[in-house]
Amino acid sequence: MRLDNKVAIITGAGAGIGEATASRFAEEGARLVLADYDAGAVKAVADRLGAKAVAVPSDISVEADARRISDAAIEAFGAIDIVVNNAANFTTKSVEDATMADWQKVLGVNVIGTSMVSKYAIPHLKARGGGSIVNISSRSGIVAQPNFATYNSSKGAILTLTRCMALDLAPFKIRVNSICPGAIITTAAEREWTRQGLTREQWIAREAPSHMLNRVGEPREVANAILFLASDEASFVTAAHLTVDGGCIWQ
Repeated sequence: MRLDNKVAIITGAGAGIGEATASRFAEEGARLVLADYDAGAVKAVADRLGAKAVAVPSDISVEADARRISDAAIEAFGAIDIVVNNAANFTTKSVEDATMADWQKVLGVNVIGTSMVSKYAIPHLKARGGGSIVNISSRSGIVAQPNFATYNSSKGAILTLTRCMALDLAPFKIRVNSICPGAIITTAAEREWTRQGLTREQWIAREAPSHMLNRVGEPREVANAILFLASDEASFVTAAHLTVDGGCIWQ
């Protein structure tokens, strides 16, 4: 198994890509520290995966919560080898419409929260002699979309954050990479199509043609890519941005 005896933190693990990643990591032998803002959802995932998983309800935009995730990992398993920074805020507004509170919310989770979770895990990765951090960005971090300035800016920042972290942590054998998913069927996507007054079928019909494979993705397909970057199979991969977007052709 590719992650046998590895300890992995996964944020945003209560649903979607985070939940799928937790399941894939468990299949590969990892011990899991699962964090999510939704306490009930993350506890349900941990309960399903059994003794190899612990749930840590947390808001990573709060520094004490971000630190508590690593503390829980050490208390439960004594080490940290992998961090998957998947938790995200999906505030989608234009610069004209966004308030200061909107910006603070989206940056507080997507950029600052990602940084804080990493900050408190890094000393433990160093103590293990290396490890892997996978930051979840988005295809939205690469392209422009109408009225998405808040979200896209935060996801673009994650790409630069990944490169900077990779450079700073390379001497310690800690690899840092990012994943850029395209349109994936998640609870966040459901909230977005509901906000736009669409049904699931209408959203898929609209999004599928903007991907070369003419479909949208499933969370497990992204989880497989995260697994690769987290594993020793990606031992010579760092500072990379892997698009998992079905050949997305968003303009």
